[in-house]
Amino acid sequence: MELSLAWRLFKRELRQGQLLLIILAITLAVLSVSGLARVSERLQLAIQGQASQFIAADRLIYSPAKLAPELLARADALGLKTVSNQQFNSMVYSGDKFQLVTVRAVQVGYPLKGQIELASGPTRALPAAGEIWFETRLGGLLGQPETLELGNSEFRLGAEIRRLPDAGFNPFASAPVILMRIEDVAKTGIIQPGSRVSYLYQFVGTEVQLKAFEQEVKPRLTTSQEWRDVQSGESPIAAAVKRAESFLLLASLLGIALACAAIGIAAQRYCQRHYDVVAMLKTFGASAKQIRRLFGMHLLMVTLAGLGLGLLGGYLLDLGITAFLPEDIAAYSPPLLRPVLLGLGTGLISAFMFSAYPLLRLLAIPPLRVLQHNLEGVNVGMWLHLLLSLLAMALLGYLYSGSLTLTLTVVASVLLLAALLSLLGFGMIRLGHSVGMKTTNPLQLALAGLRRRARQNALQLVGFSSALVLLLTILSLRQDLLDEWQKQLPANAPNYFLVNIAPDDEQPLAAFMAEKQIATTDIYPVIRGRLSRINGEDLLSREQLDAGEQGRLGIGRELNLTWREQLPPNNELLQGEFNRNAFDVSVESGVAERLGIVMGDKLTYSIDNRELVVTVSSIRNVHWETLQPNFFMIFTHEALAQFAYTSMASFRLEEAQRPVLIDLIQQFPTLSIIDVGTMVEQLRLIIAQVSLALSLVLALVVLASALVLFAQTEAGMATRQRELAVLRTFGASGWLLRSATGIEFALLGSIAGLLAVVVTEFSLYLLKTQVFELNVYPHWPWWGIAPVCGGLLVALLGVWRCRALLSLSCSELLKG
Repeated sequence: MELSLAWRLFKRELRQGQLLLIILAITLAVLSVSGLARVSERLQLAIQGQASQFIAADRLIYSPAKLAPELLARADALGLKTVSNQQFNSMVYSGDKFQLVTVRAVQVGYPLKGQIELASGPTRALPAAGEIWFETRLGGLLGQPETLELGNSEFRLGAEIRRLPDAGFNPFASAPVILMRIEDVAKTGIIQPGSRVSYLYQFVGTEVQLKAFEQEVKPRLTTSQEWRDVQSGESPIAAAVKRAESFLLLASLLGIALACAAIGIAAQRYCQRHYDVVAMLKTFGASAKQIRRLFGMHLLMVTLAGLGLGLLGGYLLDLGITAFLPEDIAAYSPPLLRPVLLGLGTGLISAFMFSAYPLLRLLAIPPLRVLQHNLEGVNVGMWLHLLLSLLAMALLGYLYSGSLTLTLTVVASVLLLAALLSLLGFGMIRLGHSVGMKTTNPLQLALAGLRRRARQNALQLVGFSSALVLLLTILSLRQDLLDEWQKQLPANAPNYFLVNIAPDDEQPLAAFMAEKQIATTDIYPVIRGRLSRINGEDLLSREQLDAGEQGRLGIGRELNLTWREQLPPNNELLQGEFNRNAFDVSVESGVAERLGIVMGDKLTYSIDNRELVVTVSSIRNVHWETLQPNFFMIFTHEALAQFAYTSMASFRLEEAQRPVLIDLIQQFPTLSIIDVGTMVEQLRLIIAQVSLALSLVLALVVLASALVLFAQTEAGMATRQRELAVLRTFGASGWLLRSATGIEFALLGSIAGLLAVVVTEFSLYLLKTQVFELNVYPHWPWWGIAPVCGGLLVALLGVWRCRALLSLSCSELLKG
């Protein structure tokens, strides 16, 4: 019986258009989540796919010893492609010349991702047996030989390497790199028991395969072994990928919050429309149980309709956006299952959670409402509604993002918006009380309308403010991220580094660069030293700690030290003053936190078998993601003047100027030249993809916000129609009503804009400090622009939606 009645009610209201709002809201929720999830995952896969070329694989294991054979067998069993590499330092000889080199011995199949950049062009081939590929500068250092000796064997010099895909960015790696087959290592006789060799195992596979392997292998790795991916470390690539993925997750979270607001608004309007229906059913003897079943099934049908349309819309949205994406991004196809499940979960959970309170109020409508139309029953369970709504939003956000920080930031912003609406929004609306019901001018009529609909307007402010908060947050973060990346990679970013510059070569090198019209960056002196004690306490190595010795863990390796008179670019002073006294040192914040270093500590360094004691005078935050030299410790010139040093610098060289490098190597054979041009271009490609992702997500959020604004405006049309009929009856002119309606919506939009700025500033502070690690600054122009734009936007939308009502005559309004 109830099912049949619910079906008839559903069909009748569907034909009359009364279900449009709630179906649209649920459709919006499912479409936003499933569509954004699919688009975001596709973009994430594309960004990760491009970034993975920087490690020549999806994952890698770095180890000072060979991996256990059973681990590699497990990788094969899971279907992962694997190559193993060896890396070590050795001397090479040609006649009476010799040079320290870094040997990369690779297995067939390397690189799994990316290409080797040779002087002749990119390739995926490897050196032939008995052949070595070498960096260009090695040929100049050894006098351009045809062969060289490595250990017990002689090798032919083959192609010149410009860059290996997984070379990374390390301007302090001064030894030239040579590439050889791993099968040729044994005949050199270099690797003996006790030799220092690094083993790199690279893996490629699906995310499912990689996750399964990671869960098995990571617990079995020792402290000296590392599991790495494209987001490991503090490289420019890691920072770019992490921020891009966080932004995409945040956009989807805000989409969920937006959809939840739309469903809450729609559910409230849906239940208000059925107050009279429930009163009549109770008058005719229907029991509370029958009414619960009737509207429960009705709501289920509405939800299912919204789910179906939302999933279809999300799929079409993904197809439409994919058609405009570049081929290298569109080629990535994430699984459909997760977006579909997220869409279904979002639709069902939000429809239930955000409909619970309106349904409770609906079921509490007394039968006397048939005679007294103003009766609405008791306000039962308001606290439960707020709690369920908040829990639903938090649950959906965490299930989607897996990030507690992002979820709590969104929840905190929602709580602040609710508090401001309670304190500020309702109070501002009540200012219309002193005006009364005068209708002598549009402003008075608008203020009177705000007072009469105080409760409804407070709800409308929720939708308007939420949409504006989302727009401002996404717009600001997108611009800040793009600006940050632009600072890291300006158009004239250096693409070559010079290292091992001897003090005697500094002046001749400067003259050479001036003659060739090549501008160099600041020159950084480089001295190798080890931090040995803090406040007189000896620092221990990892091995000493593992052996049970008590003490503070040190860094475990020599550091590259430098001196500067001024704070370097891309460094931010957090505490103290930068190197004012002769024996001051400035320490990077991450190292200071890890070693427990605070202002005023005495640090002892071992440099060239001599000790240097300095005082910590400042703590710095270093932007490691920039392609510039960065240092953990920066001293004064007086402190390091007694030690021998070499210097480094960077410069930009266009492709047409590359022959200059040959002249440079010939005149300064002890210099080392590091080419980072390919890395810069690949990083720019990733940033371009991220920029596209940010633009697409911004467009989606703008669309979703517009739908919420429309849904919120739609919610008050029935009440507004009755009021317009009364005002028409009392002789109000069309001009007066149109002006008052526009002013009323403009005031609501202005209040919403003001509230949105407050909440957005709060949200951006949390997001920039806890998630994106960006500089925080106030957006002063917003305090004027947001209320004005909010007022104009909402006024235009409101007047456009009310245009049909405003054009009706008094009799037509009364009939409606």
